[in-house]
Amino acid sequence: MDRIEKLNEFLNSNPADSFVQHALALEYIKLGDDEKARKLFEVILQREPGYVGSYYHLAKLLERNDNVVEAIRIYEKGMEEAKRAGENHVYGELKSAYEELTF
Repeated sequence: MDRIEKLNEFLNSNPADSFVQHALALEYIKLGDDEKARKLFEVILQREPGYVGSYYHLAKLLERNDNVVEAIRIYEKGMEEAKRAGENHVYGELKSAYEELTF
């Protein structure tokens, strides 16, 4: 069974598992299916805004698809959430990517 099938099997058991959805989104990115990945990241962040790891990947996906304005918004929101959660490492990664994009 491939990874996507296995992850979907896990999601059938627990559809609101952010970890599994995040992993599945990353698999879709590897396959070049940015639309499916984007939808998954958006579902995660709508349901669980404190799941800070998804902001970076969603913003990078948006950058890659020339949606710079939206990528900037996602980086900013991610930095706010990471700061609120005390996730300094994630905050630093988001800030670095944000600065690369905006300066």
